Amino acid sequence: MTPTPDVPPRDPTSSTELRVRYAETDQMGVVYHGNYLVWCEVGRVEWLRERGLAYRDMEVSGIGLAVSEASLRYLAPARYDDRIRVVTRLEHVRSRQLVFTYVIERADDGTRLVEATTTLVSIDGDGRLTTIPPEVRAHLSPAART
Repeated sequence: MTPTPDVPPRDPTSSTELRVRYAETDQMGVVYHGNYLVWCEVGRVEWLRERGLAYRDMEVSGIGLAVSEASLRYLAPARYDDRIRVVTRLEHVRSRQLVFTYVIERADDGTRLVEATTTLVSIDGDGRLTTIPPEVRAHLSPAART
């Protein structure tokens, strides 16, 4: 898989906004905790897309990214109809691993709702660990902190 030749954005973060849907909440209108992981995925996929790496193209080329670890710290609740912003950043690129961090905040007032980290490993079509293609690593490395 070859990344598109676009120059990666200078900003190492990606910001994605969405609105809390009723189906994502409990009877009290508070977002169910598992939905924050879904929002991390939305942020991660958009972060990659902004840098010319469509996840679908990676899968077609035989590379998948599987979450091997996730950590979330809940700071405040999101509620039905809140506008949410997911700020995503790539922290580390290794031969078989990517580590992303996320800040999920209420878009209207900037209140931090969740801080999260996910570790993804590169797998082949059979689900076995494989190295991330060098051209993909090279494309991502300038955006990573380390």
